[in-house]
Amino acid sequence: MSETSSAPVRLRVAPSPTGDPHVGTAYMSLFNLAFARQQGGRFVLRIEDTDRARFRADSEQQVFDTLHWLGLTWDEGPDVGGPYAPYRQSERLDTYQPYVQRLLEEGHAYQCWCSTERLAEMRDKQQKLKLPTGYDRLCLGKTREQRAELPGFNETPVVRMLVPDDVELHFDDLIRGRVSAPRPDDQVILKADGFPTYHLAVVVDDHEMGITHVVRGEEWISSTPKHILLYRWLGLEAPKFAHMPLLRNNDKSKISKRKNPAARLTWFQEQGYLPEALVNFLALLAYPPKQDAEGNDVEVFSFADFAKDFDWTKVNPVGPIFDLKKLEWLNGVYIRELEVGDLASRLLPFLQRDGVLSGNPSLGELARLKSITELIQTRMALLSEATALVAPFYVADDALEIADDARGQLKDGAQEVLATALRVLGGIDDTGTGVLGSESGWNAPAIEAALREAIVEGLGIKPKLAFGPLRTAVSGQRISPPLFESMEILGKTSTLARLQRLHDELV
Repeated sequence: MSETSSAPVRLRVAPSPTGDPHVGTAYMSLFNLAFARQQGGRFVLRIEDTDRARFRADSEQQVFDTLHWLGLTWDEGPDVGGPYAPYRQSERLDTYQPYVQRLLEEGHAYQCWCSTERLAEMRDKQQKLKLPTGYDRLCLGKTREQRAELPGFNETPVVRMLVPDDVELHFDDLIRGRVSAPRPDDQVILKADGFPTYHLAVVVDDHEMGITHVVRGEEWISSTPKHILLYRWLGLEAPKFAHMPLLRNNDKSKISKRKNPAARLTWFQEQGYLPEALVNFLALLAYPPKQDAEGNDVEVFSFADFAKDFDWTKVNPVGPIFDLKKLEWLNGVYIRELEVGDLASRLLPFLQRDGVLSGNPSLGELARLKSITELIQTRMALLSEATALVAPFYVADDALEIADDARGQLKDGAQEVLATALRVLGGIDDTGTGVLGSESGWNAPAIEAALREAIVEGLGIKPKLAFGPLRTAVSGQRISPPLFESMEILGKTSTLARLQRLHDELV
């Protein structure tokens, strides 16, 4: 759906700083930003921190960091400023008061002194009697003195909106067309602590900040009639709405941080997903892939490609399954497409985190890492998987641990294979400098030729079985980077030392 208007579009994402950022924040940001960029509009980041009970001081910075990591950058926000600052709701409390006062004066809202205990009892009774749940309007039309004479009185009132019986329950949605929502009850719009609830603050802030399109999760469909009502009462133009499908677990339940670690945006960084792969994956969750000239799906694309042809009518309203296997596949595709030096630099933080390399590696260690990266680039789906593959290249020869499964698969002739390898490799000239393609005689083709001649042809062992003992001795693993290239990178001295050590252990 192409939106054309004289005024530029303005969209926003408005996370609450109540813990690790939810992957849904990135999901919503992606679709908001794609449309804003396509239309030449503005994308706003607003922090909705009115829930002081769940507020976490470090969460806001995590929002900034994770969205920047994904490249989903905003034009206005708490950290960059903008014409509608401040962009934190806790700094905008004076903005909401006149709107609340107007609603009270015009009879669209009223004060409620009911205690939390009284409200809990009311809901419990409604549920037991199978009645519609919602506020029973005990406080409506009463003065403070009149209400104080009744049970369940609280000294500090909240403010509730007075929802009329004829409230409009239908609205137009850019994704879903004409939508019907349940009838709302008298929602609290100002809490006892003086902070607005989401329902008032979102309407006021979206109006004050000139938001033209509100893109949010489908769980807010039921709240939209309240918001449209507030816009009407306050004489404000309502934005266009687009309610995105919720992300689902494999069992189709809503993805949540309590039950699924993948709901945390920081988890993807910790596991070693590439930001561009995650953005690509999130776009595929609710949007069809493009097709090539032959009609085949094109599932790998950039954010720019996604934004260029974006259309709200193509968004699938059915909640997509968050398939981590698909994401791992996609991440592997992106890893294999990286330039080797770029990939090595992305691996470095994981290797430092896991103690493979220090925080200040030498130039020699970095050069070796680039050579190793070229060997393992096709063997990873996650950056974090590099640790096990890279670690053997940086450990002392006498400290290399042999994995139990690698040791367990050694056959009776392993010692003879190792002895033969020691003999033939010891005769290779290792003078010269350089790694992988150097002028030294110690290079992968020479190593492979010598070992094949001595072990495969000389001992008559099938290639599939011939080099298992050597792989175990060199890497400590049953599965490792390419053997002959690994030996070249390790160098002749380390290679022979490792072969000798395992040979002697098998005596």
